[in-house]
Amino acid sequence: MSLDADLQALVRTIPDHPKPGIQFRDISTLLLDGPGFAEAIDRMAASIAGEGTQLVAGIEARGFVFAAGLAYKLKCGLLMLRKPGKLPGARIGVDYALEYGTDRLEMHADACGEGMRVALVDDLIATGGTALAAVELLRQAGAVIDTATFVIDLPELGGAEKLREAGVTVHHLIEFDGH
Repeated sequence: MSLDADLQALVRTIPDHPKPGIQFRDISTLLLDGPGFAEAIDRMAASIAGEGTQLVAGIEARGFVFAAGLAYKLKCGLLMLRKPGKLPGARIGVDYALEYGTDRLEMHADACGEGMRVALVDDLIATGGTALAAVELLRQAGAVIDTATFVIDLPELGGAEKLREAGVTVHHLIEFDGH
C-alpha cells in the first residue's frame, strides 16, 4: 500500500471519459476535501523543500491550483504557464505536439530571470508532452528547471520518464496503472 493511499482514495475515477477505454482521474474530489487538499500541498512541498526553489510554475489550468498552494507554502513566487491569448504584454511561448494537432504554452517574457530556480507543478503527468514543453519554455527563459511535482503519475504513459531523460527530477504523490 502506498504511503499516499489516503489521498489516492480521494481521487474519483470516471470510466470512458473523454472517450471509451480512458479512465479519467478526477482530482476535483480531492480538492473538495479540505484536509486532503491541505495534506496534498504539504506532501508536495516536502518533496521539493530545500531545493532552493524561487518560483513555482503551474501549468494551466488545474496545475494553477496546486502551484498556488505550493508557492504559498514555500514562500515563493507563482509563475503561470498559459494557453495562447491569455496573457497581456510581451510573452514567449513554445509550440508542442499533441496526439492530434499542436498546442502552445506561453509566459510573460519578464516573468523569470536568468538562473532562477523554478519547480514545475501540475495535477497529472501522463504522456509528458505539456510538461516537456513547459520545461523547454522555462529553460528558454533562462530558468534552472530540474524538479517537477505532480499529484498523479500515470507511469504506463511514460511522461515522468521523459522528464527524467530531460534532466528533471520527478516527484508524485499518487500512481495509477492504466490510462
